[in-house]
Amino acid sequence: MESLKRWSSLHGYTAIFMFLTTIRKGSTCEAPSSPQCFKRYAKDSVYLCEWSMNMTESNVTFELHLNETKSPPIKETWYEVLEERLTKFHLVHHIWVEAHVGNSSCSSLKMPIKLTDTVKYQAPQNISVSWIKNNLSLTWTAAEKYPALAEVWFRPDNHSTESWGKVSLTLSFFLTVQVIVANLLKSTAYQVQIRHQPILVLNPLWSDWSTVIVPAELEQPKVTMTKKISKGTRTLTLTWKPVPHAAAVRGVNYSLSDTHSSRGCPCPRGRKRKRDLSGTNDYTTYVSYSAVNITIIARNAAGLSPPAVIQVPAEPATDLKTCDKTLLNEKLNNTVCLEWYELQDGDPRPKNVITKKKGKGQKHIRENMKAYVRYLYFEHRCLKRKPKTVKMCLFYKEEGVPDRAPQDFIAFNETYSSAELSWKAIPFANQRGFLTHYILCSVQISSQDKQEGECHNISDSLTSHHLENLTPGTKYNISLAGVTRKGEGLTATVTITTRPETPLNVWLSLGLLFMFFLLSIMCTFVLKRIKNMIFPPVPTPVILDFTTHQPESQERLEKEEEVCELTMHQLHPERKTVLEDAEETTVLEWDDNTDEDGEDERGDSWMFEGTSDECFSPGSTEEAPGSSREEEMTDMEQMDEITLLIYKRGLVFDVKTDSPENGLTEGSSTAQT
Repeated sequence: MESLKRWSSLHGYTAIFMFLTTIRKGSTCEAPSSPQCFKRYAKDSVYLCEWSMNMTESNVTFELHLNETKSPPIKETWYEVLEERLTKFHLVHHIWVEAHVGNSSCSSLKMPIKLTDTVKYQAPQNISVSWIKNNLSLTWTAAEKYPALAEVWFRPDNHSTESWGKVSLTLSFFLTVQVIVANLLKSTAYQVQIRHQPILVLNPLWSDWSTVIVPAELEQPKVTMTKKISKGTRTLTLTWKPVPHAAAVRGVNYSLSDTHSSRGCPCPRGRKRKRDLSGTNDYTTYVSYSAVNITIIARNAAGLSPPAVIQVPAEPATDLKTCDKTLLNEKLNNTVCLEWYELQDGDPRPKNVITKKKGKGQKHIRENMKAYVRYLYFEHRCLKRKPKTVKMCLFYKEEGVPDRAPQDFIAFNETYSSAELSWKAIPFANQRGFLTHYILCSVQISSQDKQEGECHNISDSLTSHHLENLTPGTKYNISLAGVTRKGEGLTATVTITTRPETPLNVWLSLGLLFMFFLLSIMCTFVLKRIKNMIFPPVPTPVILDFTTHQPESQERLEKEEEVCELTMHQLHPERKTVLEDAEETTVLEWDDNTDEDGEDERGDSWMFEGTSDECFSPGSTEEAPGSSREEEMTDMEQMDEITLLIYKRGLVFDVKTDSPENGLTEGSSTAQT
């Protein structure tokens, strides 16, 4: 109806509307819409008539009526009419569509239509989208090479209640149309609708809408790698996190490329092998010990993510040795590959790589190699479709002597007899060969300008040295140079002066030595005291040394022992006091019950004080006690201590008395023989 009204107002015709009654035969039939006829392009000679109908049945057929003619029964909702079948002014008085559903039929409204310059483009095709920061770029193929109008509607995806944002613009003469919608959120998915119409025709019509879902922009994949080494082969497992839902609304694919693939085993360097991965977030590959670069890119409808590049350096090998033999001069098959990495100061990432495999000759390899440059040699083989490194060593095409001295050669911590030396190793690029060792020379400079020195070798792996056995207060020239199999390189020198040996050092040494001996003596004394406290000494018994005498005569042996007369005296009180004060250590204690014969022995044993020789020596006589009576009394008065002797069985006991009545009391005694 709208197209008919518009056509009538443009051409001045009066629209005649004829309402027809839907014919019903048996079941109900919903009438189709009125047909709309147009050309796809301005220069087309074919008109396309379209209509629509809500079909619930599958066996529906249509007939298009143009005035008195009709089309054969068709199942499509469109029909093409050649321009030559129309009148001169392309005026159709009556056009309608009749639908047949089983035994029922129904028709659209009959209406007049003029088809001159009616153009309706197809919905935009080949739409591609991409993000430029927060601006959305839309690109599609132009319908024809003429200016046109376009409309773009957009809103966030899954937000059907939000209103549409609209952009209208005029398109220039281009084969490809590009529209940029600014100020959107690149982290959000959008629903976009696009339509266009021609400008330079009399009766332009809007095309149908093209709807596209624009996913959010992809970020760089966050990839983690695990490595497992086994007998010359490295197993690399790559995993990455899924992208956000807004970026995956239309699906996400991943592409992986590497410079060293197990499928291209063993040396695919020089070309990258690409694999498309979909529906997975991990990947496992096998590589040899040489360096490999792996690139992972995510892809969705809005474009590509920034690439995630995983650089796997060459596997470091400890104690690499010089190559004794290589396959440089050998012919290789498809399972063997050789690589030479040009080393730059120990960087495991090669600056230049030379590869030899089947088809490359020895001459080509040697031409690409540099003299005096260190290479890391790899020998790879393909075993069970997996690359494997079977040999690694250091290689020189040609050797020379170092063209650079050790760097930063300094001396410090000088003493009177030693000094510390340090330096930096010679870079690989300046070694020009395999460094076997360093040669260190110390030259003594005397006041008479006579030079005396000595040299010795130092391991090439060291960067410091302790120089000793120097003369105090002496000036030295120290030189250091690297040595290869071709000879000695440039020399680095440093001058040092040892400290003079002062008397203070001598006295300090003597003092320390004295302190050491003093401390040793003190420790010995303390240890002995501790030992005596823990383990007291066992007393040694006193054994008297009896000298054996031959008897003077047989008569003397036959004499019996005689007991002197015992005279008992009463002590004065003052003498008693003297006895109490002079009492000494008791050797043998007596009491009444000590022995069964105690009383008898005391009765027979009391003797007059004096020595045993005076009382009962074998040569004594009976007059002895009586003749010295008075002298003994005088001695008794002058004694400071009174001692009574008890003689029993050849023993003399010193008995102290303490009795006021008779002056004698049994007490302690000292035994004497």
